[in-house]
Amino acid sequence: MDRSVPPGEIQGELTPPCSKSYAQRALAAALLAEGESTLRNIELCDDTRSAMRCIEALGADVTVVDPHTLKIRGGLAPRGRTLHVGESGLSTRLFTPIAALAGVPLRIEGEGTLLRRPMTMMIAPLRQLGVEVRHRDGFLPFDVCGPLHSATVEVDGSVSSQFITGLLLALPAARGEFTIDVRRAVSTPYIDMTVEAAHRFGAEILHNGYTQFYIEGGQRYRPTDYSIEGDWSAAATLLVAGAVAGEVTLHNVSILSKQADTAVCTALVRAGAELIHEADRITVRRRPLRAFEFDATQCPDLFPPLAALAAACEGESLITGTSRLAHKESDRAETLREEYAKVGIEIDLSTPDVMRIRGGAIRPARVFSHGDHRIAMSMAVSALRSSGAITIEGAEAVAKSYPRFFEDLESLRVN
Repeated sequence: MDRSVPPGEIQGELTPPCSKSYAQRALAAALLAEGESTLRNIELCDDTRSAMRCIEALGADVTVVDPHTLKIRGGLAPRGRTLHVGESGLSTRLFTPIAALAGVPLRIEGEGTLLRRPMTMMIAPLRQLGVEVRHRDGFLPFDVCGPLHSATVEVDGSVSSQFITGLLLALPAARGEFTIDVRRAVSTPYIDMTVEAAHRFGAEILHNGYTQFYIEGGQRYRPTDYSIEGDWSAAATLLVAGAVAGEVTLHNVSILSKQADTAVCTALVRAGAELIHEADRITVRRRPLRAFEFDATQCPDLFPPLAALAAACEGESLITGTSRLAHKESDRAETLREEYAKVGIEIDLSTPDVMRIRGGAIRPARVFSHGDHRIAMSMAVSALRSSGAITIEGAEAVAKSYPRFFEDLESLRVN
């Protein structure tokens, strides 16, 4: 689907969708809880739907009470032999160790860009835990058969924290005692989110500075009434839109959230935007923007909105952490360089782990999302300050995390 986004000012208030990261964690915990949990403030983007399919395949009964409320009766009792994770990297790495809890052979299948994303970090730790694993050269599909046995395992955390999340949620429900030694942990705020979600459902996880985790097995997840907070990844894009094209106020987002992408507030302030935050709302207003420096190693999903912010700044901005971008929905660093070149913005990737962006005028062009929801949203934000409309090919990619993104953006338009 093509989507043409014309330039223009924006002003108004929105509530971003719920955090799909918290939603998927909560769905997994609700599966493992015997009894009925209620999840509120949930929105069904593609990734959340993938997690719902997984928990239903693993035995949960899911009832849609209203568009934003689910009731889930938990209980691990697989109804088939296949989990379909769609294009969700988190669902893949989250539900693979949970599937191993079942003690029967299960296959994890994906589609689209996910089939090109490596999953090798799961193989050795699962085998150390006694799981039979078959795979396609480190890529999906995976066949696993548990159960999980007491062990000390070593996990490479340098590519993603998502598999660590899967282990942390699965192991409390296994029998035995477990230690996870993590090498080079990245995206540690996402690990904090996992520990918090497990705690909300009654499971305790201990750790020593993200390098070692201790999990006592045999814990019982408790059914919970859980309201999911707003998504800071979506909020980051909308706040950058306010900073470059007018003013935006967002509701149901707290700067005290454990979500990694709250760090966008630091980048916005460094760039010169006006930022006002209250208990559960935040406002950003456009001001003259200057080049900024920012380390996005722990929050790599911020690269696309930060590219849109840097493109609007006077001078050359420097964002570090590009090594985290190779295995996303696209090679995001190269994709950002390629697509922003089409609209007249130079992105330099010649320095290892560094993205340099020289701000300037945006020209109309036809760009491509590369099937990446965050690229599509980044280009739409930059279109607001273009000299003419930007057409985004593959704009439907936003459904992965924020299906109503374009409608919400249009609702803010004042001219």
